[in-house]
Amino acid sequence: VQLQASGGGLVQAGGSLRLSCAASGHTIDDYGRSWFRQAPGKGREFVAGVNWISATPLYAESVKDRFTISRDRTTNTVTLKMNKLEPGDTAVYFCAAVKYGTGWKLRDEDAMNIWGKGTQVTVSS
Repeated sequence: VQLQASGGGLVQAGGSLRLSCAASGHTIDDYGRSWFRQAPGKGREFVAGVNWISATPLYAESVKDRFTISRDRTTNTVTLKMNKLEPGDTAVYFCAAVKYGTGWKLRDEDAMNIWGKGTQVTVSS
């Protein structure tokens, strides 16, 4: 299974972007799906996740009420809609998947089984 992230780019503060993460090679309905990000000089941090059963979303406090994660089982795709972007959101964004992922597992990068290559998001002030 491979994950492919897309949709990054350059946007002004207050703007919006939509990231997509497509899974190919195999259906991964039994995987929770998450987004992480890594800003320059910082460690990778959890952004948002959706569990494998009910698609209940989880968000980091820093993005809650601005970002929305959703999954489409028919296309094996997870989307991260990012609104009201801030310069602090500038980072490389990575999508990932964890078997039977729910709750804390969605937030833990060490629990992830599959990683996609990152996509750059740059927010100018």
